[in-house]
Amino acid sequence: MEKIIGLKDLRENTDKYIERVKKGERFVVLKRSKPVFTIMPPEESDELWEPVIDFTKIKRGGVPITDILTRL
Repeated sequence: MEKIIGLKDLRENTDKYIERVKKGERFVVLKRSKPVFTIMPPEESDELWEPVIDFTKIKRGGVPITDILTRL
């Protein structure tokens, strides 16, 4: 079941709501008494996520393309 919270409350207590969402709770966020979005934990399906390369860890001068392709 989704709980209703105000946008101001979410802004002021973001860390608290992040922890509650991590535990599986869902919230409908209202702005001026109108729903604007829902926050909920991500689905547990691997289909929603894809591997990403962290290009910030590449050394200056580059990396061979074969190394990059093997990580994809």
